[in-house]
Amino acid sequence: MRQLSEADRDAIRLAQDPKFPRWLEQVTATGGCAHPVHLSGSTTTLDAETGEILQHYDTRNEPGERLLVRCRNRRATVCPACSRLHAGDTFHLVRTGLLGGKNIPATVRHRPRLFVTLTAPSFGPVHRAGELCRPRRDRGKCEHGRPLGCGALHEPDEPSVGQPLCADCYDYPGHVLWHAHASKLWDRFVIDVRRRLASSAGLVQSRFAQHARLSFARVAEYQKRAAVHVHAVVRLDGPAGPTDEPPAWGSVNHLTDAVRGSASRVLVRTPHSPAVGELALRWGAQVDARPLHADGDGPDDDAVAAYVAKYVTKGASETGAGIDHRVTTWDDIESAPVSEHIRTLMRTCWRLGGRPEYEPLRLRAWTHTLGYRGHILTKSRAYSTTYAALRAERVHHVGHGEIPGTTTERHWRFIGSGHNLGAALIAAGIAEDLAISREAACDALSSASGGALGAG
Repeated sequence: MRQLSEADRDAIRLAQDPKFPRWLEQVTATGGCAHPVHLSGSTTTLDAETGEILQHYDTRNEPGERLLVRCRNRRATVCPACSRLHAGDTFHLVRTGLLGGKNIPATVRHRPRLFVTLTAPSFGPVHRAGELCRPRRDRGKCEHGRPLGCGALHEPDEPSVGQPLCADCYDYPGHVLWHAHASKLWDRFVIDVRRRLASSAGLVQSRFAQHARLSFARVAEYQKRAAVHVHAVVRLDGPAGPTDEPPAWGSVNHLTDAVRGSASRVLVRTPHSPAVGELALRWGAQVDARPLHADGDGPDDDAVAAYVAKYVTKGASETGAGIDHRVTTWDDIESAPVSEHIRTLMRTCWRLGGRPEYEPLRLRAWTHTLGYRGHILTKSRAYSTTYAALRAERVHHVGHGEIPGTTTERHWRFIGSGHNLGAALIAAGIAEDLAISREAACDALSSASGGALGAG
């Protein structure tokens, strides 16, 4: 007979508790969150006019005198349950900016729209998958005596893909500093796109906002070489945003030309450093700007939204580009489960972060992300709905929203987080069951839609 593990024994003890059914309800309500937040307190709903108590909830009657709520971590490596919820919210956030819905008019689908990809520049030759990594006779060797070509034909998932051909030649400081300035480079890019659109329409650049508005949602993704590149949905609206039609001069071609021109032009200069000098940071030469057409001729809107939603839940460790938690010492870097290329980038972050000229960049605080300081997903204010609105809608849907004509008094405090071994085992099972049920429902809906289309 197999001996029970500590987690199994702990789960059995938990299941024998008289309040286990209520605890199970709480865990199910969190979707099987792997690291729930434990709260203690009360909520009282009163009639706004009379002050009569209509509802009262207190955690003193709950198991452990606490309420479990979701951690809301977007990373699947940290909490699969909450990452799936975050991915769903991201899908709707991006999709509403493409197709409308949730107070965004459906007419946005017929606006000039692009799916844009901007890459990081080269910091040195790396092993590449496919034919690009085959040797060239004229490449010779680098100054360190290493071949500048590779004789192997790599598969995309090989560990060597993205690793430098010569680590001594690779510009690690440039890589880290580019990451640290990538968000600023994106801001300069957006400003320049607006300027180019204004110039192409014969407008004074400062008057652009009176004629049109540039809206976007972008996601940052680490490539195999551990350099961030950006995918973005870019849309041209009228000055009032999604409810306003763009001007007659606002076309997909004008928007494409402005995006490509700005991507090749904008730059950000780093602070001067005695060790590194002053660097002029730009986008890479590979720029893609694909029109999104309402007639289906181009990338599919739902596919674009699903791609962004899928990536935004990935942590740095899942992409092989760093780790999902901050490092506080040099020893943390040395013991991190990463490739030597990533470790060198982390070491470079830490070293540069100790120099006074780079202090504002807070590189040591962002060593785990290789210097990248931006959010994984950002959007302009008028692009679509917000995460807060989606969460409020979900709360209202399950009947936990504010009741008209009432006031609510809340008194809560944080008392802990996470699960013990047995609770974690049960929560993981609940999360898996809910995921399977969700996938089955999606498959059924997809089959029903396919059948209807086929019948039509």
